[in-house]
Amino acid sequence: MEKITKPISGYIMVFIELLIIAAIVVLVGTGSFVLGIIFGIIFIFLLPGFFIVEPNKAMVLLLFGAYKGSVKSNGFFWVNPFMIKQKISMRVRNFENTPLKVNDKIGNPVMVGTIVVWKVEDTFKASFEVNDYENFVHLQADAAVRKMAGLYPYDNFEAEDAEVTLRSGVEDVNKSLEDEISERLQHAGIKVIEARISHLAYASEIASAMLQRQQASAIVAARRKIVDGAVGMVEMALDDLKEKEIIDFDLEKRATMVSNLMVVLCSDKSASPVLNVGTLHQ
Repeated sequence: MEKITKPISGYIMVFIELLIIAAIVVLVGTGSFVLGIIFGIIFIFLLPGFFIVEPNKAMVLLLFGAYKGSVKSNGFFWVNPFMIKQKISMRVRNFENTPLKVNDKIGNPVMVGTIVVWKVEDTFKASFEVNDYENFVHLQADAAVRKMAGLYPYDNFEAEDAEVTLRSGVEDVNKSLEDEISERLQHAGIKVIEARISHLAYASEIASAMLQRQQASAIVAARRKIVDGAVGMVEMALDDLKEKEIIDFDLEKRATMVSNLMVVLCSDKSASPVLNVGTLHQ
C-alpha cells in the first residue's frame, strides 16, 4: 500500500556538506591528513542522497529491496544514500489507440479507435503491482474495447429492438468503455479521467455491402414517403371530383383513375396516363 513520506530538506544537508568541507580544509591545514580523508569519504558518501522532485512527479524510495515510501511533495530533499530512487510522473497523459478490428454484438466486424486520458494515482501499485504500467494501460485499453464492442450492435438495422448502439448511443457507450477500463487499471494504481471512441466504422471487407444496405434503406424510406403522399393526393383528387360532380365514376373507372394517378405521382419519369377525360365520358 502506498505510504507518503517527506524526507530531510536538501538545503539542511547542503549546509552540513559545507561544514564538512570546512572541516577538511582545517584538518589538512593542521596536518591531520587521516581525519581529512575520513571526512572526505563522508562528504562523497552523502552526495548520492540528494534528489529533486518536480511538480506533478513522485519519487519511490527503496532500501535494500524494501519499500520505504513515496515522496509526492515537490522540492529539494535528501535521503539515505543507500536508497534506490525511482521517479514516476503523475501528470495527466493521453493516447489514441490505432483502430482495432472487433466484433459487435451481432458479430459484424467493425473498426473501433479510442482516446484514453489517464494518470498515475497510486505510486506503489504502479511500481510493484505490474511490470510496466504504461504498457499495461495500452493492453488493457485494447481488451476493454473488445469487450465493450461485443455488448452493442453497430446500428439498429439488424437489431431493431436495440436501445443503445455503437453509432447512436455515444454517451452510454463511452461511459461503458470508461468504466471497463477503470476497473481493469485500478490494479495498477491508474486513474482513468476520460475514455471515448474516436473512430468507428465497418471493417473494410463488409463496408461496401453495408453502404449498399444503408443506401437501399434510404431509398425504401424515400419511396414510402412518396407513396404515402401520393395516396393522400389521389384521395383528395377523387373526393374533389366527386364533390363537384365533374365525372361520374363507376368502380372500374375509379380503379383506372387511381392507377393512372399513382403512376404519375410515384414515377421518377413523366408518365402518360392511359385514361383521359374523353374516355371517362363515354
